[in-house]
Amino acid sequence: MLRAAGVGVGDEVVVPAFGNVEVAEAVSLVGAWPVFADIDSATYCLDAEAVEAALTPRTVAVIAVHRFGRPADMNRLHGIGERHGLLVLEQGESELPYDEIAQRRQRAAYLDGKLRGVRTPDWGEGHTYQQYVVRVPGNGRPDRDAFARAVRGRGVDCRVPVRTPVHRMPGFRRCVSLPETERATDETLALPVDAALTKRDMQRIVSACNALGGLLQTAY
Repeated sequence: MLRAAGVGVGDEVVVPAFGNVEVAEAVSLVGAWPVFADIDSATYCLDAEAVEAALTPRTVAVIAVHRFGRPADMNRLHGIGERHGLLVLEQGESELPYDEIAQRRQRAAYLDGKLRGVRTPDWGEGHTYQQYVVRVPGNGRPDRDAFARAVRGRGVDCRVPVRTPVHRMPGFRRCVSLPETERATDETLALPVDAALTKRDMQRIVSACNALGGLLQTAY
């Protein structure tokens, strides 16, 4: 789509750095320069104000990525595109069947009401809970990683959704301030909400997380 739109050498394209390195790679493949903008702390998608602040005379496009089942604020991003004459593209997520979305929302609501010591996701309009992502409070990645190991040790499958933001990866390193991106990389943890989970499975998730109190002190 970038190539078809004539995006190429000398152009800049604003993209998120929180996950999806393939988006930055696509920009580079057409010869353009990926410019990283910060994310919204609630949606984990591009923050419209951060996007506007990242624009330069060379900016020709913005690529929004929908994250964890929570859509980006496309109305505001399209508004920016219209004001500045930019191409606005979006990368979606694989669509889940309606019944599965309903079950995931049901499990997410259960976790919202039961979990203690972690910050549960903002509900948000249209959230499909492709992933149920919580924040583990503390002083960054060591706290989150220790929490994840302890939860796994209690029989709960969990995973870190983004280990390294794209602007810290080889080939895309930038000296840029992205505080929400960095914070999300250090604190986020995805807990299971699959439709196949039983009530006992859900109780196990809650018990494992709540037993830890949200923060493990580790020697680093």
